[in-house]
Amino acid sequence: MQPPVGLGETHESSHTFTPDSVRMFANLCGDTNPIHLDADFAAQSVFGRRIVHGAFVASLISRALGCGMPGSGTIYMGQQLRFLAPVFVDDTVNVHLEVVEVKSKGNLRIKTNVSRADGTLVVEGEAFVKTPRNRATQQ
Repeated sequence: MQPPVGLGETHESSHTFTPDSVRMFANLCGDTNPIHLDADFAAQSVFGRRIVHGAFVASLISRALGCGMPGSGTIYMGQQLRFLAPVFVDDTVNVHLEVVEVKSKGNLRIKTNVSRADGTLVVEGEAFVKTPRNRATQQ
C-alpha cells in the first residue's frame, strides 16, 4: 500500500511541446485552427507565433494526477481552470500540484498550476479527485 496523501503534499512534472506533438494533438482532437499549426498564419496573430492548444496544456494536469500524485487509480472528478498566458510550440512547462484540502472518503481538492520554464504562470486552477482505494488520505 502506498503512503497516505496528506494536506500540503506536492508533485512536480514537466513537458516540452514539440511541433510533432502539437500536430498529433490537433489531429486527435480535430482542432486544426491554424494558430496552432501554420507558422505564417500565427505570425500575423496577436501572439506572433504558433501557440499550443489550451486543452493540450491542461491535459498535463490529468497526467500528473494519474501518474504522479495521488497516482495510479485516481478518479478525476472535476477541474476549474483559468488560462492566463499562451504556451508556444517548443516551450517547456512545469506542472505543480498541491493538496489544499482533504475531505472524507478519499476526496481531495488540489491546486493545479502550469508555468512556462521562465516562471510565467500560464494555467491556474483546482482539481477535485478521489484517491485510489490503496492510497488512504490523512489530514
